[in-house]
Amino acid sequence: MANRVSFSTDTVDIGQFAFHHRDLIASLNSYFSGAAASSLPRFAGYTNTELNHELVERIEEVERSSAMTLLSAIEAAFRIDFLQRCYLKKKDPVSRAFRNLHRKRKLKVAIDDDIFEIWKQNTIGASALIGELRGAFRYRHWLAHGRYWTPKLGRKYDYVSVYDLAESALKSFPLLGLE
Repeated sequence: MANRVSFSTDTVDIGQFAFHHRDLIASLNSYFSGAAASSLPRFAGYTNTELNHELVERIEEVERSSAMTLLSAIEAAFRIDFLQRCYLKKKDPVSRAFRNLHRKRKLKVAIDDDIFEIWKQNTIGASALIGELRGAFRYRHWLAHGRYWTPKLGRKYDYVSVYDLAESALKSFPLLGLE
């Protein structure tokens, strides 16, 4: 395989990202606290209700941005695994299916229809987790495309639910990383 992808060293570690997310939430809570907010001209004339409403809006936006980052990290992990299995010519069923797909489609593989489907077909007990990942990636699709339609997701997604799913997926699948 002459044209190999050069892997970045800037991938997201979801454990470290959890600290980042907590820091953002703590910063927002501090910024919007009564004492801090009262000293800022930006909040002049705000009632406590208005201040709390704006804080809730900001936290919801951070939750969505953080969920998006985690879903991107999951995609990166699965895509790196896909490519590593192709490059290393592993002999397991998933790797063989990935190589066949790579021969046909090169890098134009879809995370959902291609990569997740091969994992589902070649791994016992992965169907439920793949279904959860597919649902979360519909949420990501909605976020990534500007949220201009009302999504039909089947459940509510937030940072915590996406973090739990990311942690579960990264622990459950024997993904090959940067080697």
